[in-house]
Amino acid sequence: MSIDKENNLFNTNFIYDITKFTHLDYPDHLSCIVWFGGCNMRCDYCYNKDIVFSKNGNYSFNDTLDFLKTRVGLLNGVVLSGGEATTHNLKEFTQEIKKLGFKIKLDTNGLNFKSIKELIDLNLLDFIALDYKAPKDKFLKITHSNRYDEFSKTLDFLIKSDIKFEVRTTVHSDLIDENDINIIINDLIQRKYKNNYYLQSFLKTTSNIGDLGTPVKKFDKAIIDDSYIKIVWR
Repeated sequence: MSIDKENNLFNTNFIYDITKFTHLDYPDHLSCIVWFGGCNMRCDYCYNKDIVFSKNGNYSFNDTLDFLKTRVGLLNGVVLSGGEATTHNLKEFTQEIKKLGFKIKLDTNGLNFKSIKELIDLNLLDFIALDYKAPKDKFLKITHSNRYDEFSKTLDFLIKSDIKFEVRTTVHSDLIDENDINIIINDLIQRKYKNNYYLQSFLKTTSNIGDLGTPVKKFDKAIIDDSYIKIVWR
């Protein structure tokens, strides 16, 4: 990358916000969260509506690195989230984060396989949380993206790689029912996924992309098949 391009990359405001401290988002790590603006999905239940649709961020990579320099020795992890962080060029940014000694967790929907693979191959990521949004037959309806196959490719790659990662699904029972979750579980078993599968209940906020309210349908957790994969609710 030329010096001019790198300067432009590091001085453009891609980042919507920074959460300066969390002990919840990166298992066993004191971290901050870097929220990237923009996303390549439009999930109905997404409550980060402002981040997803943001045209301009509030912080550049250089702003963020300046902040991280003040947290060396206080934090040990950086979470890249959004929106969808991989819609941006992360290689040079993560290299600079690594130079400061931080571990990096990526929250991702898995659509940018090439970017994720490159970051893993370069040892720039330490943990990944992969969102399994919906079974294949509901993927387009819920995410408004027709790129399930790209997600699937990323999932297979992560399972075969050595990187630590988890799979998680947000449950709004009017959109995804117990049968859908069992379909996902069966798919994970067939792919030989061995880690915990995390289910997180829809969080009702003042606004979300699909203008969804509290689910009308009840979700019966007893129907979920936990015979082969440990299910953890958040």
